[in-house]
Amino acid sequence: MTLFGALSDLRSRPIGEQASLRAAKAGFRTVPIARSNTYYLEEMVDVRDLGIAGENYYHSVRNPPYWRRIAGAVPDLLVRASVGEKLVRINARLGEAGLELFLFDAWRPRAVQTYFHDVWMPAEILRRQPALRGAALREEIERYWAAPSIDGASPAPHATGAAVDLTIRWAGSDPLWMGSIFDDATALAHRDRFESLSDDVLSFSDEEARANRRLLHWIMAAEGFAGHPDEWWHFSWGDQLWAKLTGEPNAHYSLAPEPI
Repeated sequence: MTLFGALSDLRSRPIGEQASLRAAKAGFRTVPIARSNTYYLEEMVDVRDLGIAGENYYHSVRNPPYWRRIAGAVPDLLVRASVGEKLVRINARLGEAGLELFLFDAWRPRAVQTYFHDVWMPAEILRRQPALRGAALREEIERYWAAPSIDGASPAPHATGAAVDLTIRWAGSDPLWMGSIFDDATALAHRDRFESLSDDVLSFSDEEARANRRLLHWIMAAEGFAGHPDEWWHFSWGDQLWAKLTGEPNAHYSLAPEPI
């Protein structure tokens, strides 16, 4: 048995192309939300109260490429109760190999979403691509940062309590190498970045990143989470993006209640 035990098979299972999912996620905020379901008014829980490790990235100052606390950020890592239950099961499975989940972000205040969508991301894109304007600029921004909303019919994913940003680390220790920092808003962060490279051009670092992204992808998928095709760290269960990517007719969750 290898160091990763029964999880070794997940590290060698290809994720598959993500181009079709990139196309499929267009218009995800028009998916109906089933307000009559048992999940709709579900309570929020902090994952750390469930025994899951994490630190809110935007509330920290150890958060490249920002290196400062983002105005409006909170220390909480809040998710819907059913999402939390799934994360607990995933964590237990990882624990058998001496691994655990580590969360960067969960429920996100609208002030944080607004800042990145309206201020930080446009400035960063224009710094790199000065000619980008109009619809092309907006499309590039929203590849990584959904527009904030107070409309319960079209909430940003992280505003629902159904979306999480996370990685895997050795229990209480170092994270597994995923090939980029969290929040790298470039093609390097694409879920299938290393899947499309032939083995003869993959570096040792690339191979390790590919194996670890596969592990994260498949262990989350086993609990029904859908992964954002452009962000290896982003997963959700029950929001409109999840419904659009999985073909579900309805989402479970709308805007989550603001923490008191």
